[in-house]
Amino acid sequence: MKELRVFAKLFIKLFAIIFVLVGLVFIWLLTYEPSTKNDVIIESEEIVANDDWQPKDAMAELPTMSATVKEGYFLIAESSKYMGPNAVRAEDRYSGNNLACANCHLQKGAQAGSGSWVGIIERFPQFGGRGNREGTIEDRINGCMERSMNGKMLPEGADQMKAIVAYMNWLSEDVPENRKAEFKGYPKIKIPAVAVDLEKGSQVYQKECIICHGENGAGVLNAVDGKSYTYPPLWGPDSFNDGAGMNRVITSAEFIKSNMPYLQATWDNPKLTDEEAYHVAGYINSFSRPHKANKEDDYPNKKLKPVSTPYGPWADDFSPEQHKYGPFPPIMEYYKNEYGITKTK
Repeated sequence: MKELRVFAKLFIKLFAIIFVLVGLVFIWLLTYEPSTKNDVIIESEEIVANDDWQPKDAMAELPTMSATVKEGYFLIAESSKYMGPNAVRAEDRYSGNNLACANCHLQKGAQAGSGSWVGIIERFPQFGGRGNREGTIEDRINGCMERSMNGKMLPEGADQMKAIVAYMNWLSEDVPENRKAEFKGYPKIKIPAVAVDLEKGSQVYQKECIICHGENGAGVLNAVDGKSYTYPPLWGPDSFNDGAGMNRVITSAEFIKSNMPYLQATWDNPKLTDEEAYHVAGYINSFSRPHKANKEDDYPNKKLKPVSTPYGPWADDFSPEQHKYGPFPPIMEYYKNEYGITKTK
């Protein structure tokens, strides 16, 4: 009889435990929300999608572009034909050479590391040292028109300006936040502590550049029209002028490191070393090119002038030769110590 009572107590305790467990399961079922799990999965899928995201392919999407965006595309892709020396109407000839905007802004402005226009619209207005003021995207475009394109400014209200801005807006749509940084400007290089060695630059040019740009840097004309370029000239009368950013060794080296040789290098998988890009940039910029008037008016605050700007005046006593070919670290150190300004180019 005593054993039966012990067994009954154990049974009651076991039943109580089971009852509590069943109650807990019941409460969990009442409060469980399947959407919570799905939300986590969706968020994970969004992250993967961002990693797989690619900028728009302008050529593939031409049929679906609006008329204005499409006009902008042709203006930047075939600049000399539509707003340069080969434009049908004289009043449309704004650029002064036969380059296309897309000769430098690769993949029609979509390639990271080549001064891409992906996401560019939201970066403006922004302060620019060259004018010492806040500038609009239209101001930035006209900076290229006067320097890289060796021409004249587009009127802000011109159809061409509106179309180019519309194209940039189109490229900038739906860019994931975590992908924006890679499309901004040019990745930095480690600036060598020596001056440009023109002989080393020549060797790099002969090995990596001559096949596209030619012995004399004149580039390769388009086989169809014989006027625009498949591969642009790097110096000479039809190249960018001496007021362009590409005429600065550091800026040019950053572009070259991230993009050249063409179709062999990317910003995250370059072919050339920092030193090779640096020396070949100096070699390219050792040759003559069109002259831009009134360059002395650039950078009203001379302290903001990039150290590799090859034309004066400057806010220092370093020689024109050193400003053109380096070494640049001593100039950078001077600005840091004298003015508290950290220079990167």
